Amino acid sequence: MEFPEPLLTGTLVRRYQRFLADVRLDSGEVVTAHCTNTGSLRTCCEPGWRVALSRARNPNRKLAYTWELVHNGTIWIGINTHLANRLAEEAIRQGWIPELAGWPQLERERRYGENSRIDLLLRDGDRLCYVEVKNVTLLGDDGCICFPDAVTERGRKHLGELSRMVAAGHRAVMLYVVQRADGTHFRPAREVDPAYADALGEAMAAGVEAMAYQARVALAGIELRDPLPLAPSLVAILDRRNSASPR
Repeated sequence: MEFPEPLLTGTLVRRYQRFLADVRLDSGEVVTAHCTNTGSLRTCCEPGWRVALSRARNPNRKLAYTWELVHNGTIWIGINTHLANRLAEEAIRQGWIPELAGWPQLERERRYGENSRIDLLLRDGDRLCYVEVKNVTLLGDDGCICFPDAVTERGRKHLGELSRMVAAGHRAVMLYVVQRADGTHFRPAREVDPAYADALGEAMAAGVEAMAYQARVALAGIELRDPLPLAPSLVAILDRRNSASPR
């Protein structure tokens, strides 16, 4: 995914009220940008860090800029959660996620379950694969990439919906879109939301597939290309599930 226009760079002054960020552009002008990410943005929101903004195409929009990227001194990190579904769809269509290859149809935002919408629905005749997408930016103290960075009741609901799809005979996938290239493994952030960590373990035990892919983030664009291993705690859940499955 390429950005349609060159991004504007500057320095983060502050992020506040979740949706707002003051940025000093390289020109010296201070602007307020929209922040699409409602999480805490811990480990990727330090004043003084380099940031990159896109300019809104709609001249009537209240805020003319959207915060897209932040640089932690080593790598660019994508913080725009609105891009996660687009990155996942591109990666699936391009065959960059082998586990989700071979599905001839891809549909977006289809209603399912109890008043929910699935991010991506893969279809092959009567065969269905439900793919829920989450944007991930948190780096844990142990070097693992973690989700979530704030308590998420909605995230737990989605895991329950996916489990019910598996019980109904369908395939269900929890896809974590990691918009940063560091970290050694993926794990749930139990230190942030233990209920979500438990819910992910229960969903995986019920047959929901969990996978994490890392994006290659640059000023020119972002591509979801690289698999990130699951942490040993998650692999252990898979091993127990596989050993309990009838052969």
